[in-house]
Amino acid sequence: MLRLLLRPNGEGPRTNGTTFVTHHAPTLLLTLTCLLAGCSRSDRASVVAYVAQDQVYAEPILHEFTRQTGIDVRTVFDSEAVKTVGLANRLLAERAHPQCDVFWGNEELRTHQLAAQKVFRETDPWQAMGYRSRRLVINTNFLKAADVPATLPGLTNSAWRGKIALAYPLFGTTATHFMALRQSWGDAAWTAWCKALQANQPLLVDGNSVVVKMVGRGEAWLGLTDSDDIAAGRREGLPVEALPLAGDSLLIPNTVAVIRSAPHPGAAQKLFAYLQSAEVLGQLVQKNALEGKSAHETGVATLKVNWADLVRDLDAATAKLKEIFMR
Repeated sequence: MLRLLLRPNGEGPRTNGTTFVTHHAPTLLLTLTCLLAGCSRSDRASVVAYVAQDQVYAEPILHEFTRQTGIDVRTVFDSEAVKTVGLANRLLAERAHPQCDVFWGNEELRTHQLAAQKVFRETDPWQAMGYRSRRLVINTNFLKAADVPATLPGLTNSAWRGKIALAYPLFGTTATHFMALRQSWGDAAWTAWCKALQANQPLLVDGNSVVVKMVGRGEAWLGLTDSDDIAAGRREGLPVEALPLAGDSLLIPNTVAVIRSAPHPGAAQKLFAYLQSAEVLGQLVQKNALEGKSAHETGVATLKVNWADLVRDLDAATAKLKEIFMR
């Protein structure tokens, strides 16, 4: 039972574990009202979300969900360096005793991987929403779009030695893009390209936002990154520009999934539906976290992925990337 002991105004709290309330009528009345009405925060419905979408974009949306529904969202975010992979590994480790209700992914590969491992519920397990894209970004003080190779194989030209930045390709959308290229080109051509790219001394960094910053500062002339990071760099006034989508570009949806045996299934379903709403997609597009609400609106033929095969080959492709791009 919670004990309320009145203390004179101005005295500090004791630390013996008993809850004290300062003797001030309005505060006391509010406290007692909350207790009688059952409005303690600990009594409110809650949902646990593992979130790979950037925190700056996700938090306002989750706060609005709480405002509209009264459901508190407890979040676990990932880091820029190991985007999505860390959360995916955590969900796999927790399969026997789920701690998470909803997974908000920022790319598709790890969602397919988790689905194949039966991490998500059986009925309506997950949905894709909106899209970003993998793009080449250039520093406009050094380059024009016409100066840059039209396709990614051209990045192995010696003219770009030491001038290309990319995120370490074992994590996040960079890993997904490289694995999609392997599927499209075949293992032999892809392996030769990866080795030639590494021999061209690219600047390997921890995350796509770092790629944009390095290009913007002129430490690299061009980089391989995500469209939302390029948009963020432009907002910051960096002299960067995204090159147009091409056949070796990759569209990247956000995904949202409900975990199998989620601890809070009712609240999880509400958050699952909310994150797919036109309201949320509109906010993400407005903030440039997404480029659009539907991949069909691009009008450009980009990489098409057989996700089942990509997941099947994930370990072999990861091992080869680790061998080639070992830092």
